[in-house]
Amino acid sequence: MTLHKSGQPRMNLDGAHKTDVRTQFAALCYRLHNGKVEFCLITSRNAGRWIIPKGWPMDGTTPAKAAATEAFEEAGLEGKVHGQSLGVFTYEKEITDGSTPCLAIVYALRVKTVLSDWPERKQRRRKWFGRKKAAARISNPELRQMILKFDPTQL
Repeated sequence: MTLHKSGQPRMNLDGAHKTDVRTQFAALCYRLHNGKVEFCLITSRNAGRWIIPKGWPMDGTTPAKAAATEAFEEAGLEGKVHGQSLGVFTYEKEITDGSTPCLAIVYALRVKTVLSDWPERKQRRRKWFGRKKAAARISNPELRQMILKFDPTQL
């Protein structure tokens, strides 16, 4: 993936068909702690990078609810998901025979319950971070900006 002069990632989609770009739904999991917003990040399964929960569309489920399901499965978090997306970020998802461009649509999830046991507990770590530390750990510039500009009072 190359970067635009703005520092944002640029995907080369020349010659791509509509099925060449995959869509995922992601949860930006947050809570208010001592009056400040905190974000829960998880590690990716393979590289151990800090990311947010995300996954593929689910039949019969809204995008926001699919994002909430990913937060439960990947991070053990439950709460209130907001139906309007915060925005999108793009990335290259590593797959068996290379990579595929993905567009992740992000939904805010205000965490109410942090579970001690969840489906992917043995495959990932989760940790709460303040705004600046969370943004510093995210490698994707679009998602980093979303975290820096996130305002829970605007939901």
